Amino acid sequence: MGYPQNIKVTVDAVVFTSDHKEVLLIQRKNDPFREQWALPGGFVEDDEDLDTAVARELEEETGVATNGFRQIHAFGKPDRDPRGRAISVAYYVVVNKVDFQPKAATDAQAVRWFSLNDLPKLAFDHTEILACAQKALL
Repeated sequence: MGYPQNIKVTVDAVVFTSDHKEVLLIQRKNDPFREQWALPGGFVEDDEDLDTAVARELEEETGVATNGFRQIHAFGKPDRDPRGRAISVAYYVVVNKVDFQPKAATDAQAVRWFSLNDLPKLAFDHTEILACAQKALL
């Protein structure tokens, strides 16, 4: 007996500065949540490893190429993505901000560092993902 499912898998990258005071966000170019700020991330390709996918998505959207990601949690509430059922595997990484010059690309119309004390409203369930990543830093 088969299990007919239509579940997509995504990855999200939480990129903290080395002092743990800032996070890298993208401003979405497309719906859903067009022009809202979000964590870099996206859909995993059919033949792609999760660790590869998160590094690829971060680089495609921000120009930031790094490694050392740590997987923190999977997020799978049925209504977390208005496009349909999507389970996201979230990762975090800590980088030295001066080593990178983020530049918006692909799905991002803007990219910038935000103080963790002054965040915009985030798309999807990214506030929950960010909070989970902050706990993982402790």
